[in-house]
Amino acid sequence: MDLSLAIKKRLQELELEQKDLAAAAEVTTSYISQLLNRRKLPPAPDRTDIYEKMDKFLKMSKGELAKLALAQRLEKYRRGISEPEAALLKETRELILRKCARGSRQQIRSIFEKQSFGELERLVTQKLLDVVRQVARSELDNETWLREVALHSNKSYQQMRVIILEFLDTDIFNVSNEDCIAFLDPLIRHWDIDLSTFDMEISLNDRLAPGEPKKFAFIEKGLDGPHKDEPGLIDFLQDTILSRDITGEELEFLRRLRFGATRRPNRLYYYRVLQILRDPLHFRAEEK
Repeated sequence: MDLSLAIKKRLQELELEQKDLAAAAEVTTSYISQLLNRRKLPPAPDRTDIYEKMDKFLKMSKGELAKLALAQRLEKYRRGISEPEAALLKETRELILRKCARGSRQQIRSIFEKQSFGELERLVTQKLLDVVRQVARSELDNETWLREVALHSNKSYQQMRVIILEFLDTDIFNVSNEDCIAFLDPLIRHWDIDLSTFDMEISLNDRLAPGEPKKFAFIEKGLDGPHKDEPGLIDFLQDTILSRDITGEELEFLRRLRFGATRRPNRLYYYRVLQILRDPLHFRAEEK
């Protein structure tokens, strides 16, 4: 039995309606309807509190719905989900660019528009989602905070809970324009990225997420002393298709990239860095 059948069965046995379950789970009736009609994949059991509320309301064993949801999600993944090669919705891209620091915006826009949903756009979008998701997880049970975000987005409390529940499970290929406008917009104040190192800084709305800007150092350069080639770089160099025309200067640059102990890049990382290094759009014109 899958999640939707189990819930429908209990609602029928208890003579309850979908709107009753929605009220108990603090989500919209529309969300419950889509969940029961399998138009939405059940949210991840370890990311939300929705199953605990549902179990209690439907008088089911604690964790029972979460187990069904996990099985349903695994089955979905086993069938294979191909990565869509499409750009983000136009409104989503515009929102992300609007939040970019003014001094970098035009250069970043040129890169985004040159390649539909290319490496840089994916990197930026994913990191923005990661930061906002971290805030959402920590505040999911904070009703006061949720209501304030809902007010900023002109949404109801229940609608905002649904948006956050879906946001916790989304990725850069499935994020909706509505989610971005309703949640990314009020949370993100601005962001910037150094195209020579990919170091990124994200500033959040002080009222909704107080604290220092989030800084991410993707690589570290300039360390002295001998250093062994990264396994990913070795794989890249052994792949004659990816590295067939690399120059000595470019190879030296890739060898000088440094990473933290928990970050091990693969060969595709080095290939993408090489393409960015070669693209004149990524560098300021030399002043004469």
